[in-house]
Formats: sequence, C-alpha cells, structure tokens
Amino acid sequence: MGGPAATRWAELQEGRGIPPEILARAPADPWHHEVTFFTPPAEPVDTPSLRAAQALLPDGGSVLDVGCGGGAASFALAGKAGHLTGADQQQDMLDAFAAEAGARGIPHRTVLGRWPGAAPEAGTADVVVCHHVLHNVVDLVPFLAALTAAAHRGVVVEMMTQHPMAWLDPLWVRFHDLHRPRPATADDAAAVLREIGVDPVVRRWEREVPPRQDPAWVTRRLCLPEEAVPEVAEELERLDQPRTAATLSWTVA
Repeated sequence: MGGPAATRWAELQEGRGIPPEILARAPADPWHHEVTFFTPPAEPVDTPSLRAAQALLPDGGSVLDVGCGGGAASFALAGKAGHLTGADQQQDMLDAFAAEAGARGIPHRTVLGRWPGAAPEAGTADVVVCHHVLHNVVDLVPFLAALTAAAHRGVVVEMMTQHPMAWLDPLWVRFHDLHRPRPATADDAAAVLREIGVDPVVRRWEREVPPRQDPAWVTRRLCLPEEAVPEVAEELERLDQPRTAATLSWTVA
C-alpha cells in the first residue's frame, strides 16, 4: 500500500530476503536476535536520537519503545520518563526488558507481538521510539502510521543510513554466489514518511560502535554451519563497517 516511495521501499526490502533454497539449508534461524547483544548501557549514550526524544518528552511522561529489544532506546530516557512500555516479537527480549526495568525501579509494562499488529495492546504514549527496526519492515506505511497514531507528542526513529546488513554483501557472494540488490536507505524511509504527510527532521551522525561483527553471529546470519566461523572471521577482517546512522523525528499535532 502507498505511493511510489512506499512501493520502492517494499521492492528494495524484498530484495534483501534470503532465497528459500539457502534458508532451507540453514542449520539455525538466521533471523533470531540474541538477547545478550541488546543489553542497555548503564549510562545512556548522548546521540541525536536521545536528544530528539528528550525534547519531546515531558517530565514524568510515558514512552513506548517499539521493537524494544533490551530497552536501550527507552532506558536512556528513564531519568525523565515516568513509565516505559516495551513492545517486541521475542519474549526473551521482553523478559530482559522487564528485568532491567525492575532492577532500576522503573514503572513499566511489556507487549508481545509484531508491530503494527501489537499496536492496539501497546496503546499510546507521549513519545514513541523505534530504534533499528525499519530495515526489518517491508510494508512500511502501516508500520509508520501506527507509530504516529500511538504518539501524543512525537516519534523518534533511529536507523542506519543503509540496511545494517549491507556491509556483509560481499560474504553472500563469497559463500553463496548471491549478489544482493542495493539496500533501502534512510532517505528512502524519509520519502515514505513525506508521502503519507509526515515531514521528518533527519539528522545523520556517526555511531561510536559499528554494527555487530561477532563471527559466530555473522555465520548464522549467512546460513552457514558452525565450522565456517573461522573462515567468516577471516573474511570479516577485510570489510569496512558502516558507522553512519540517521535519526528521523516528527511531532504529532
């Protein structure tokens, strides 16, 4: 659904899928995210995404973290927020989110489900944050519309400027002779927003920490067996990792 920008996004995202014949040979689920990779830092990292959310959030306000993982995006706002809601499709992520919130003494709730299907249960909040999720979405219009509808004041999305796994494209060629199409970018996401009547503020910046490069994790993402880890590790040394991220934020009237 949507106009040319939304159609373009969907086509680019569909092109990033794993061919069925490769997926069928995968010894482990390449899409499963390990909870340990999503532990929030004890002290929030100062980023444009954090500053944008802080500017929108009233003292004691509520935050909805969509695709929360361990809660890094929302726990960064804990000093100002009065309540956090974490929504995620993995129960183990929500368990980690709840445990961290409990340890910090932060009022919270969790919602299990894939966005935007989980939106009715998640309800609304003053600020909605969504970090590093958009590149997992094909049908972007309903996803973005639900983010906007859930926010009383505004939405803050953080993403890499291009698909976070695009830097591994040479390894798909090396191990599977699979040539990936060009990835969707933050500019493509912003174009979809404008197409549905939202004019986001876009800020580009450099992350201190690049995307994950753990050889075992990359090996699983490449649908390869565990014995390929040493060879994958060697290949990773030759790749440049992207650090450029983008923050897309918008207010809700």
